[in-house]
Amino acid sequence: MVRKAHGKHGLKSPALVRDAEATRAHILDAAEEEFAANGLAGARTEAIAAKTKVTKAMIYYYFESKEKLYLSVLERAFVQRFQMAQAMKLESLPADQALERFIREFLDYTVKHRHQFPIFIHEAMQNKGKYYSKLGALSLYGVVMGILERGMAEGFFRRLDPFHTAVHIFGSCVFYFVSRENIKSLVPNKNLLGPQMLKGHIDGAVEFIMRGVRK
Repeated sequence: MVRKAHGKHGLKSPALVRDAEATRAHILDAAEEEFAANGLAGARTEAIAAKTKVTKAMIYYYFESKEKLYLSVLERAFVQRFQMAQAMKLESLPADQALERFIREFLDYTVKHRHQFPIFIHEAMQNKGKYYSKLGALSLYGVVMGILERGMAEGFFRRLDPFHTAVHIFGSCVFYFVSRENIKSLVPNKNLLGPQMLKGHIDGAVEFIMRGVRK
C-alpha cells in the first residue's frame, strides 16, 4: 500500500515506488482471476479487494474504474506474451525451429497463466471484442504470421494462409485450457492440469502443428 511520505524535493522514494508497483501487480493478479471467472460484466471489485486485502478505494486510486482495471489486465497479458516472444530472438533461428520454440514457450507460459484465456472468451461473448480490439493482439499474431511467411520463403513450410494458420495454431494451443471444465468429463480419472497431462498436451500440440505446416 502506498504511504504518503516523500523524499527530497517532494519525490517518492524508491521504496515507495516499489510499494506502489507491488500493490498494483497484486491487484492485477487478483483481478485477472476474478475476470477469468466472471468476465467484465460479472466481476466484482469487492471480490478483488477481499483477495488483495486492500480497500475498493485503493483499487480505484490505482485504476480509476473497473473498466480501466479490466483493460489493464488485458494489456498486461498481451505485453507479457509479446515480451516473451521478443526475448526468444526467433529471427536468429530457422523458421521451423523458431515456430516450434515459440509454441513450446507459449504453452509453458499459458500453463503458468491459465486465467488469461478464459478472460478472452468472456471478452468475445460479453463484449463482442470491444476491448480486445484496443490492445496489441495483432502484434502476437504478427509474430506467428511472420514466422510462417519466412518458413514458406525458406522452403520449410508448405503454402499456407498465414492468418488462418496462426488462428489454428493458437486454437490448438489454448482450447485445452479454456474448455477444461467441459472435457475433463471425458477422462474423469485424470487431472488435466497435472504434469503428465500437461506434457502430453504440449508435446501433442507441437507435433500436430509442426506436421501440419511442414512440407
